[in-house]
Amino acid sequence: MQDGHSGSLRELLDKLESDPRRGLRPEEAAKRLEKYGPNRLEGKKERPLFLRVLDQLRDPMILVLLAAAGLSLISSGGEEWLDSAIILLIVVVNAFISISQENSAQQALEALRKMSAPQAKVVRGGKELRLEADQVVPGDVICLEAGDLVPADARLLESAQLKADESAMTGESLPVEKQAGEGLPPETGLGDRKNMVIGSTVVTAGRGTAVVTATGMDSEVGRVAGLLMEQEEAETPLQRKMGEISKILSFVCLCVCAVMFGAGLLQGRGMLEMFMTAVSLAVAAIPEGLPAIVTIVLALGVQRMAARGAIVKKLPAVETLGCAGVICSDKTGTLTQNKMTVRKLWIPEGRGRRELLTAAALCCDATLRDGRAVGEATERALVEAAAQEGLEKEELERELPRKGELPFDSERKLMTTIHALPEGGFRVCVKGAPDVLLGRCALSDHSRRAALAANDGMAKDALRVLAVAFRDIERLPAEVSSRTLEQELTFLGLVGMMDPPRAEAKQAVEQCRKAGIRPVMITGDHKLTAVAVAGELGIYTQGDLAVTGADLDFMPQELLEQDVEKFSVYARVSPEHKTRIVNAWRKKGQIVAMTGDGVNDAPALKAAHIGCAMGQAGTDVAKEAADMILTDDNFATIVSAVAEGRGIYANIKKAIHYLLSCNIGEILTIFLATVLGFHQMPLMPVQLLWLNLVTDALPALALGVEPVEEGTMERRPRDAGESLFTRGFTLRLCWQGAMVGLLTLAAYFLGEYVLSDPGEAYQAANTMAFATLTLCQLFHAFDVRSEEHSLFHIGILSNPAMNKAFLVGLLMQLAVLCLPPLQRIFQTVDLNPVEWTVVLVLAVTPVVVCEIGKRLWKKKDK
Repeated sequence: MQDGHSGSLRELLDKLESDPRRGLRPEEAAKRLEKYGPNRLEGKKERPLFLRVLDQLRDPMILVLLAAAGLSLISSGGEEWLDSAIILLIVVVNAFISISQENSAQQALEALRKMSAPQAKVVRGGKELRLEADQVVPGDVICLEAGDLVPADARLLESAQLKADESAMTGESLPVEKQAGEGLPPETGLGDRKNMVIGSTVVTAGRGTAVVTATGMDSEVGRVAGLLMEQEEAETPLQRKMGEISKILSFVCLCVCAVMFGAGLLQGRGMLEMFMTAVSLAVAAIPEGLPAIVTIVLALGVQRMAARGAIVKKLPAVETLGCAGVICSDKTGTLTQNKMTVRKLWIPEGRGRRELLTAAALCCDATLRDGRAVGEATERALVEAAAQEGLEKEELERELPRKGELPFDSERKLMTTIHALPEGGFRVCVKGAPDVLLGRCALSDHSRRAALAANDGMAKDALRVLAVAFRDIERLPAEVSSRTLEQELTFLGLVGMMDPPRAEAKQAVEQCRKAGIRPVMITGDHKLTAVAVAGELGIYTQGDLAVTGADLDFMPQELLEQDVEKFSVYARVSPEHKTRIVNAWRKKGQIVAMTGDGVNDAPALKAAHIGCAMGQAGTDVAKEAADMILTDDNFATIVSAVAEGRGIYANIKKAIHYLLSCNIGEILTIFLATVLGFHQMPLMPVQLLWLNLVTDALPALALGVEPVEEGTMERRPRDAGESLFTRGFTLRLCWQGAMVGLLTLAAYFLGEYVLSDPGEAYQAANTMAFATLTLCQLFHAFDVRSEEHSLFHIGILSNPAMNKAFLVGLLMQLAVLCLPPLQRIFQTVDLNPVEWTVVLVLAVTPVVVCEIGKRLWKKKDK
């Protein structure tokens, strides 16, 4: 029953057929359990493992990899089985990673189940019983007291100073006062339903009884679980780019192989010979290690991010965050400290700061334990503020021991404590609502107006304001009551409190704006508070608008999508609102990141391209639904993650640039040799496979650990829909690949027709081409380290991983060129000094040409 908060209590009880004193009869409860089912959350039916494996095998890149494995095996006649085995291993690893990631939604639901109260105190047949929470049914009368987890949504029957912490469901930073009473309007928001308690929230104070209105998937937490089940995973930009590369490589590879095969047949070459050549070219054309390299680059980025306080659950999420254009952030515990703090004091003339804080601390039930305040949030703030002035609560109470009190109640809006004075007599300390307390103080009209003006000013700054006063009496009255104590008070001042922004959050927001990222606050807190915090942080600026959940209820999704860029603050929102906001930004073509810590954030965390949950204050639900967990609960960590994500994408692009430009060189070498009618191929299949082993993996991985380039966080986010193969990127690939291929053919030509003895011309030419192509690619890896900056600007040896990759590749290549056993396997011969000189000159040519190209490009930009 979703409207349990509306209508009269009598009408609700009649509808539920429940007795507020005796509860349900045990037989009736059993019938309802069978009708409504257990009070627990349901999950999606899990797909069989073999179907999930088939889903992974439909991916274009996986199909290309499997084809490459088969072609490699066929081209080698079964001898090069290791290469095929490695490719198949990559497929298995990728499928395993993808399947494990699909479990996130189910894990989130499991976390929601764990949040459900394990036991509940229920009245049945006039007896109070303790039952498993999943046995609670609609119509049950439950008993609540401080520390209880609420087992289900329920309407209050009785309440005594009852408060509940609903921050996990509504985002409200303070415990909410609950009170049994008449019905509320049907459209009342979840955070304003004072006559209801919400399932899976915590009772922080007081006691009460309530009648259950909704259980399981019909409850508010069940609605969140339903949203989580319905929300589909967003495909990341990286996944789209990999699919794009797969299609392009497959198309190019098939076309080139077909042309090669046809050209060879027209020239009168044997069909088997041309088939083997075409297959070798296909093996060279497809960078089969690319998925593994991308995964490893992402994993290395994850390790760096974990060291900075961000744990990434899904590898592509790292790159996704790097192109985020909008960060939708919860306020409580994310941008703020989730801790009430005294922000401002107003003290009337003639009174003192210490005097005010002493009375405020004495009129509190909160205490200090091991330097930390324990108690209700507002009172903790007062005790801590006093302690910062050297006024320890324990010492104050030793000097002025408490002798009596009048507890706070919502009618008086005051709390009073009585303390014995050392010299005799008693001091009455009172705190409470300013409008009430000021009426009980002996003040001149001028002083009263000044105090009211100060109160209004604090309220406009979204501060929660308490007034503090005292009165000294000689003896205790016969009747300790508001009438005898809370009159003729001396006003001490006003205390303004709020949940303050994190110290580092403002700087993080500023860095987001420099990086072209739009920060948006989405919270369940009140609008005035949200706007004040957002304004202080720089999220809410001149010209921005703030809206509430009630406003969104009357706003069609089409209008929200049209105007979403106007709103910087959303207050008093529900889980459905948060998901609508995220989806509206996605409709604008933005990559959306969502931060949050509560149950209510989970659907939006799933709806966003990347969800960031708080590790310390976050609920298990939010952590499981998110793609990334911030272990330090620090908004500033997101900025570091954005920089890392942008750097990782740039590094992945460098690895793709390097691999494809090198493979273009290999394709061009063999393709031109076939078309031009070379009597022998410059490279043999075994050399192509070795070449891929030496030059593909290690240099590409080394490019993956390049430091984030300077100026990365001063650029706008890239368009996630933009093709990886932009005009400039494609041109660089083509001319650099062509350069590598032509240099290889030049080495072959010089070796066969100019430098070698006639008897050894082919073997020497083949060896020179093989050596030139391998070393050319190793040197080319240094060029790719930066598209804009000179190699000398970033430092030739500034990447230790690249230095090691180059040395390992060089030693491996020298081994097959110089060691006799390997020479026989790879059909290479010794080169003389002149031939070595030519090889080295040709191999370093890409470095020289690319450096000149960067310099010319910079001059053109200027």
